[in-house]
Amino acid sequence: MAFDEQLAERVRALLSGRVDVDERRMFGGLGLLIAGNMCVGVIGEDLIVRLDPDDAAAALAEPGARPFDFTGRPMRGWLFVGPDATAEDGDLERWVRRAEAFAASLPPK
Repeated sequence: MAFDEQLAERVRALLSGRVDVDERRMFGGLGLLIAGNMCVGVIGEDLIVRLDPDDAAAALAEPGARPFDFTGRPMRGWLFVGPDATAEDGDLERWVRRAEAFAASLPPK
């Protein structure tokens, strides 16, 4: 599955100030890791965000958010965020910063 390269570039720009970001192809898309921990990704036109599981459960009520059920089983703490909810730069940044804060709180791998 291809991924939205423009969305990926916007995400890269938001994380460009960090020295501990690594990119990997995963889930047929692109994943960006902080210190070895998954932070955000792009699959198709969707943003993937990883949040604290309790925060992710609450975030499901937000527009554009839905469970990350890529394998048919939702992964706790992971969400898809649709393109309508990331079209505006401020909205995308809000999602990325939330995921960045969670990934940065985890021990490096």
